[in-house]
Amino acid sequence: MKSRLKCGVVGVGYLGQHHARIYSSLEECSLVGICDIDPRRAVEIASKYHCEVFDSIEELGNWCECVSVVTPTDKHAETAIPLIEKNCHLLIEKPLTSSTEDAERILKAASSRNRILQMGLIEHYNPVMKFLETSVVDPQFVTSQRLAPFNTRGTEVGVVLDLMIHDIGIILRLVKSEIVSIDAIGIRVLSKTEDIANARLRFANGCVADLNVSRVSEKKLREIRIFQPQAYLSMDFTSQSGHLMKVIPEGLTKNEIPIEKEEPLRTEILSFIQCVQNHTKPKTDIHFGKKTLELALKITEIICLSTDKAILTQ
Repeated sequence: MKSRLKCGVVGVGYLGQHHARIYSSLEECSLVGICDIDPRRAVEIASKYHCEVFDSIEELGNWCECVSVVTPTDKHAETAIPLIEKNCHLLIEKPLTSSTEDAERILKAASSRNRILQMGLIEHYNPVMKFLETSVVDPQFVTSQRLAPFNTRGTEVGVVLDLMIHDIGIILRLVKSEIVSIDAIGIRVLSKTEDIANARLRFANGCVADLNVSRVSEKKLREIRIFQPQAYLSMDFTSQSGHLMKVIPEGLTKNEIPIEKEEPLRTEILSFIQCVQNHTKPKTDIHFGKKTLELALKITEIICLSTDKAILTQ
């Protein structure tokens, strides 16, 4: 029987608290401790999940083998690199960083110490994605919608890095072709960066993907529609449900898709633990995380250029 891995969490805000909860519940590991910039919050979560509070990430790293980094995106590099230097394997919440330079620094540090890094691209661990990966064979048009009510959490980056990066990762995994052109627009509403954005990706194999995101919506929505020859898939990542429409000799048939519901974050963390135990490559490793980041940054750049151009022409 494999020994239980010693795990920790840096950043126990809205999402980080759930990392702590799941680590504390898994038989494969034990939650050793947490670290947070807010001492009162740290004590609250540590008391709830029966672990220690550490005053620094270096101290936490001394006691842990695996750590979740759930800090603001612009703090990922300064959090991750000291932990890697303590020989910790890391699960870093999306996006990897807010710049390619910081991503390269993390990649270099991880490679030098042979550490496993998994990106927190949660939809890849959603049972909906498991179905799509076996059912999408020749996508010709993909449209995704990801809407969320406004929350100041995450606004250190624009909505492309905050939300669209999920759909970027999904589409890159499903289409499996080189991108030949990118069109994108976005507008600021309540923050200093874009809060609504649309991107259209054209692939070498002829597929077109249309991505729509907003973090100033009244409702939460995470849907994807995929059109391929003789079939149309409509999937909901939130309800973990969907249907498949196919052309048959008698006409058009619609079938609900049986999906066994799971908590994606639990599946994601368990996958991370198993990768560390078995010394295997994560499904969303640092290289895939860097690839999605680079595309997200390119889309963000196009939006910024179009916004600046619009201001100059006014």
